[in-house]
Amino acid sequence: MTKNPKLELTWIGKENRPRLEPRILLEDPEKSYHAKHRVKNGPQITQIYTDSVLRNSHESAKSADKLPADEIGDIFDNRLIFGDNLLALKALEAEFAGKVKCVFIDPPYNTGSAFTHYDDGLEHSIWLSLMRDRLEIIRRLLSEDGSLWITIDDNEAHYLKVLCDEVFGRGNFIASIIWRKNYAPKSSAKHFSVDHDYILVFAKEGDAWHPNPLPRSDKQDKAYKNPDNDPRGLWRPNNLAARNFYSKGTYSIKCPSGRVIEGPPAGSYWRISEDKFWDMDREGRIWWGKNGNNVPAPKIYLSEVKQGVVPQTYWDYVEVGHTQDAKKEIVSLFGEDVFGTPKPEKLLKRVLEIATNPNDLILDSFAGSGTTGAVAHKMGRRWIMVELGEHCHTHIIPRLKKVIDGEDPGGITKAVNWPGGGGFRYYRLAPSLLERDKWGNWVINKDYNAAMLAEALCKLEGFTYAPSDSVYWQHGHSTERDFLYVTTAALNHEQLQQLSDEVGPERTLLVLCPAFRGHDEYPNLTVKKIPKQVLNRCEWGHDDYSLRVENLPQKPPEPGQQDLF
Repeated sequence: MTKNPKLELTWIGKENRPRLEPRILLEDPEKSYHAKHRVKNGPQITQIYTDSVLRNSHESAKSADKLPADEIGDIFDNRLIFGDNLLALKALEAEFAGKVKCVFIDPPYNTGSAFTHYDDGLEHSIWLSLMRDRLEIIRRLLSEDGSLWITIDDNEAHYLKVLCDEVFGRGNFIASIIWRKNYAPKSSAKHFSVDHDYILVFAKEGDAWHPNPLPRSDKQDKAYKNPDNDPRGLWRPNNLAARNFYSKGTYSIKCPSGRVIEGPPAGSYWRISEDKFWDMDREGRIWWGKNGNNVPAPKIYLSEVKQGVVPQTYWDYVEVGHTQDAKKEIVSLFGEDVFGTPKPEKLLKRVLEIATNPNDLILDSFAGSGTTGAVAHKMGRRWIMVELGEHCHTHIIPRLKKVIDGEDPGGITKAVNWPGGGGFRYYRLAPSLLERDKWGNWVINKDYNAAMLAEALCKLEGFTYAPSDSVYWQHGHSTERDFLYVTTAALNHEQLQQLSDEVGPERTLLVLCPAFRGHDEYPNLTVKKIPKQVLNRCEWGHDDYSLRVENLPQKPPEPGQQDLF
């Protein structure tokens, strides 16, 4: 039998893939920020941790359970990265592959408003290619029990679903959540008032990912009462009858009032056997009504029910906020509505409650106004955010400082009792390792010092950058016996021989230098020239792969069309 061919989404330019340069990240201590003191083991973090472990019996909770509660507190090593988010994702890959528990992204929705120079087919293709390139790296960054959450609207939601099926595997699709984002219809709508967005959820490995149940609400617990002062506490009545056939579920029951119930209603059966029923009655687990004359009802005790609720795929704004809530949060923080489609903090809180536990690592590569980092910080999660726009400095950093200083009273602050604390480190992407000189030749970028050069070449060669304090030729290692050495000096035969002697027969060394003179008589050395060694590895000098289409060239004029300017 012939198997069905694999269905794939096709678009113009799908076969074109960028050859990304794995940039290094440079910290700017002046923009990094941390609290002036620790508030370690604050009550809100401990409670979040305790609730999470109690209500989650899966492996993700077990990993959190290994961390003592008194060690959960301030988190300082969060990262805010300024730069192109595709290059930033590539920069993170070597260190964080397989370590990110949850990725939340709110990418541009590709509504067409920004693509005034392109026809619909081409704008759609550009968007799909740019998303595909990011999704592939995101998948590698996710842990085996990690998940990806993407907010999107109808314009690209269904294409994005198929694209994610290709990248993640269709079997790893978890859910398409509907978020009702508006509380009132828009009378100006041309056809329908669009009141919802989607949140697509994919797992790295569907069998390994398990959602945390959501905390029970007061509304759900309101049905539990205790009119008979049962010592087991609050309870609610359950229906004794069920439609499923049960061979032992057809007996008659005599009520305490003396009334005899001949059997279950027509077409149904008592859900427990007669012996089990009277055992429960003797234990006080059956409710007969105040006068002892009701159809008996088994009690369901609040203390015995699952301490959490299975997440559903419809999220109403009453529970997770709406766009006006989000805009009010932005205005309260910045004094103006400067972001077109911000997300409310309650929405992010719901995502992180389901997908993560305290101390898990969260990534948002479309940081926008910084909501993901702010919410993750307040909930005791570690976070990485990436943003290219200048609002990274004018809005995100001030917002995070308020969170750290305990001066952000809005959003989920009161809900989690956030007192402040922790910190973050600010990074920017290093410039491209290679640049062209005045003759058009590729040379090492003059902005690179020796340490930057060594770190960049370690990343390119797949070595861990770990310069030794005592051995000058150990800049990085791939194993305990395989090392890398970078120098800007030309090496002669005598210098190479000395290196070979120092390395010894039990170790190996990759030497990268601009030029060398020697022979093939160093069995423990591999000597290669730079930049020749890395020239064909990737695209050099390409700094912007962003989804900001204003960076793309304009569509050329149609044949015969006159230039009016």
